[in-house]
Amino acid sequence: MKRGSAFGQAGRGGAVTELDFTIQGMSCSACAARIERVVGRMDGVREAAVSFPLRTAWVQLEAGAATREEVADKIKQLGFTAMTTESAGQGLRKERKALLIRLIASLIMTLPLLATMLQHIPLLQPLMALLPAWIFLPWLQLFLATVIQFVIGMPFYFGAYYAIRQRSANMDVLVALGTTAAYLYSHYVVFSEGFIHSADWPQHAAPLYFETSAVVMTAVLLGKFIETNASLRTHDESLGFGKLQSGTATVEREGELTELKTEFVREGDVVVVQGGEMIPVDGTVQSGESHVDESLLTGESLGAAKLAGDLVWAGTLNIYGTLRIETKAAGHDTMLNRIADLVKQGQRSKSTIQSQVDAAAGWFVPMMLLIAAGSFLAWGLWLAPGDWGQATVCALAVLLAACPCALGLAAPISLAIASGRLAKRGIIAKEASVLERLAAIRTIVLDKTGTLTEGKPKVSHLQTFSLGQTAFLRIVAALEAESSHPLAEAIREEARRLGMTVTDAEAIVITAGGGVQGRIRGVNYSLGNLRFIERQGFSVGPWASQAAKLREKLGETVLYATQEGECIGIVSFADRLKADAARTVISLRKLGIAPIVATGDHESPARAAAGAIGIRDVHASMLPEGKLTLVESLKRRGGRVAVAGDGWNDAPALAAADVGIAMGSGTEAALAAGHLTLLFSRLPAIPEAVRISRQTIRNIRQNLAFAFLYNAVIIPFAAAGLLEPWMAGTAMALSSVSVVGNALRLNTRLRSVEDGAPR
Repeated sequence: MKRGSAFGQAGRGGAVTELDFTIQGMSCSACAARIERVVGRMDGVREAAVSFPLRTAWVQLEAGAATREEVADKIKQLGFTAMTTESAGQGLRKERKALLIRLIASLIMTLPLLATMLQHIPLLQPLMALLPAWIFLPWLQLFLATVIQFVIGMPFYFGAYYAIRQRSANMDVLVALGTTAAYLYSHYVVFSEGFIHSADWPQHAAPLYFETSAVVMTAVLLGKFIETNASLRTHDESLGFGKLQSGTATVEREGELTELKTEFVREGDVVVVQGGEMIPVDGTVQSGESHVDESLLTGESLGAAKLAGDLVWAGTLNIYGTLRIETKAAGHDTMLNRIADLVKQGQRSKSTIQSQVDAAAGWFVPMMLLIAAGSFLAWGLWLAPGDWGQATVCALAVLLAACPCALGLAAPISLAIASGRLAKRGIIAKEASVLERLAAIRTIVLDKTGTLTEGKPKVSHLQTFSLGQTAFLRIVAALEAESSHPLAEAIREEARRLGMTVTDAEAIVITAGGGVQGRIRGVNYSLGNLRFIERQGFSVGPWASQAAKLREKLGETVLYATQEGECIGIVSFADRLKADAARTVISLRKLGIAPIVATGDHESPARAAAGAIGIRDVHASMLPEGKLTLVESLKRRGGRVAVAGDGWNDAPALAAADVGIAMGSGTEAALAAGHLTLLFSRLPAIPEAVRISRQTIRNIRQNLAFAFLYNAVIIPFAAAGLLEPWMAGTAMALSSVSVVGNALRLNTRLRSVEDGAPR
């Protein structure tokens, strides 16, 4: 699906339209919450999600209920700009450039005012004699502070105005109120005391606070500039897959090579890729041999050998040799774009922690205003009766020290970094809350076929009791002609290998986790596992039962075939365990996670496979509803439960689990049901994802702890008169920077996690 434009899809009760916007003008997470709340109440809007760090908004609405322009106008009424013609990255770069200009101008004008801070520090007051007298002139301070306050700082006033108009409050309100109060207080002192004409002002006892508003404004701009840089870096790392997409492809048509834009490459086209070039399409190697660097998609550092028949993906690098690739997907339909879409889907959602923090941020600013007012009255009436100057200074310190941004940034940046890091390992979290639940996982239910095994079973043995093997294989291949199950594909592959022509079957009925029924030339046939056959009231007989037990002892999976209720033969399949299955089980146990095998396969092959990798808890011959019941039972015992599977019969259990992990080689039903998708079906990706999630949640908790601790300590100090206003404002800006810095440190921590360090 192409992002950045509306597209229709089936939804509850009819078609829905999804819109993506880049939002400019947000100052903190409270702005994002306000947009979500107001847009979410529009007629026809089903859901709205806004990410402050990524400066993006996503709106899902009923088709025909509202237009893109109406949504954009509603956002504009809130004081923000909603763009669809540029990407979030472009918007962040524009915002960073504008902030840099304001920051430089504010810094230049603040420097002369910094000299006047010496009057507030007794030990440094003698240094005032070393500076030129004009720096201390009140009218110069007034001019510089006025430009900083009402020209450079004007966006804060606009933000505060729109927030108050919506009966809300954000960081702009605190900054505007605090700096304006400091400015007006000094403005009053200058004119009421006649300092505007005074030449000996430095010797006067009454201090001015012009430098306070200027320093705070500069510090806040510095903090916002660092935050925007961090957001841009996070955006580029988490959504940088577009950089891997080649814009053109060399297509072979009618014996001639033509260079086309990838959007115009069709399925079935043969694309020629030379050594050193980026592969532009998803497809199958038709001819040629090479090594392909897939690290930017799979996280695997070693190149993968590619021969005729192997799959390749757009965004991977052909290291050497020439490959002729038959196109399966191009343009916006490639795996690369699918990853980007899934990452966006995850980042537009909110974790439980983030939702709780956003709720706290909603009452934070009003509470700080009440504390500031209480501090003002307490000093003016009781602590220093009549000294309203001291009361004003203390109230200013409270306003300037309060920092909702640190709270608002505690979770989103860390989650965005984690989702980008996971995506580069071929792991896609479809919603932010998955990371929280995954970090708490204590049990994981693993499917066998396609999850623990390679998912490419081969027919190892055919045994018939009344027909020849060729006729028997032709019947079972006809029954499995429409099934997507790996065992069905193995039967069809065996028929193709023998060059067999398969007769069409009629009235095909497929039972999930059981088998298939159909009619061939008026005769009824069934093919399935033992329970499926017995549920139809058929008996397999002693010969078939004995033959099946022999194959199952070898760890093979057995299906029984019947003709009009009589068993006519068995088919057994061998499916190799994945080479890294045992290592994955060991890693899961080190993380304190108990692995369980639940499969529709028979008891003997299921236990043989599980025993080979060290799993004793095995549930065999399970239908989809049985797996669902098992998951619900495990959840009732307490502790989070994950399920990993790739078949459509796993979909109910995947959806019911706390975390459903869909293996990327599986069906669309499993991918839709899973909360976490392993795009390349790597088993070690499961413990990797757990380690990354635990490190991410730990980082978020550190950020939250710092943000709460900062406000819990600094606000009482400010209210008690132990902080000058400029100190409080600077501390407020630095607290946001500290939280952002710790969130960015997560990148380094996650690299060590990916290297296998237990967490």
